[in-house]
Amino acid sequence: MGKEFIDLYELQSRLKEGVEQVFPAKLWLKAEISAVKARPGGHCYLELSQSGDSGLVAKAQAVIWASRYRVIAPFFESVTGTGISEGMLVLVRVQVSFSQLYGLSLVIDDIDPDFSIGVREKERLQTIARLTEEGLMDMQKELPLARLPYRLAVVSAQDAAGYRDFMRHLQENPYGFVFHVDLYPALMQGASAAGSMLAAMDAAVSAAEPYDALLILRGGGARLDLSCYDDYSLASGIARCPVPVFTAVGHDQDVHVCDMVAWKALKTPTALADEFVDIYADEDRRILYCGTRLKQAFLSKISAIESRIQLLESRIAGADPRNVLRRGYVLTVDASGRVLKSVSGLKKGDRISLMYHDGTLTCGIEDVVERDNTGRPAGA
Repeated sequence: MGKEFIDLYELQSRLKEGVEQVFPAKLWLKAEISAVKARPGGHCYLELSQSGDSGLVAKAQAVIWASRYRVIAPFFESVTGTGISEGMLVLVRVQVSFSQLYGLSLVIDDIDPDFSIGVREKERLQTIARLTEEGLMDMQKELPLARLPYRLAVVSAQDAAGYRDFMRHLQENPYGFVFHVDLYPALMQGASAAGSMLAAMDAAVSAAEPYDALLILRGGGARLDLSCYDDYSLASGIARCPVPVFTAVGHDQDVHVCDMVAWKALKTPTALADEFVDIYADEDRRILYCGTRLKQAFLSKISAIESRIQLLESRIAGADPRNVLRRGYVLTVDASGRVLKSVSGLKKGDRISLMYHDGTLTCGIEDVVERDNTGRPAGA
């Protein structure tokens, strides 16, 4: 019994006709780039995809012919600061094409760079709102920082220029301050960067000896390359970290969500190195100031004591009987050496001594004349 059938070419031809009737003109398509490969001949082949709650829900092959890729790629990079790469959400203008031999394909002739930037900014604002609602934006700011942070855990790529700049600036500081620094290597850009940095942070926090601060640093990069620093999971991990976290990611114009939740954010790795050197320099200046104040206070105290001693010496010198005698006074003592301050009790025949500044006269009393308060002889 015969069966009706068509051959493969006829099937593909009908599909081609149907597809091209449904999509006769170019259209703008939103999709994520899941794979990209530029060929030596100049053509660029991409795999576009879309994911839902359950995972991957759609996938298609696309191509940018060399004549268009030479125009699209440099323009996209000039606007976004990065090249066309995996993980990007893009808005592309495509012509839907179906080949009997190669099947369905999408021919891209334009990419909107502003869309890719706008998507990231929207996600960034949503992340900020969520962190704010959960009370995580200022959690790090409540942690105390050691007065002299010495043990530093650095999350960075080992071969990154930013890490090398940081270490050189820290180790070659003009004061000779010494720090203990341990590197926890991690990916610092790309789709896997957030998870890699979180794993490195967990390892640092779990170290046997605690760190005074945890530093996340890398040099500058393109805006989309640095989008991982707006990732919710990474920002949340930084906010919840029990150790003060410092960030130094990107350049002056970049402010990431991770910077907002960190204990403190610096613009560059060298600026971060200066931050810790300055902490020690400030403490050094404070100690020097206190030492100077203490020395001044000590010298002032000594000066006050010396002045008091000089005053006492002057008083003692003024009260020295020898100095009194030099002014013409005479000190009178009886035979036992007792100082006589009155004639009372003396009588004729008693022996007394008259002491001058340059010698002593020993005398005998021939008469005693007492006087009253008016200076007249008593009884007169």
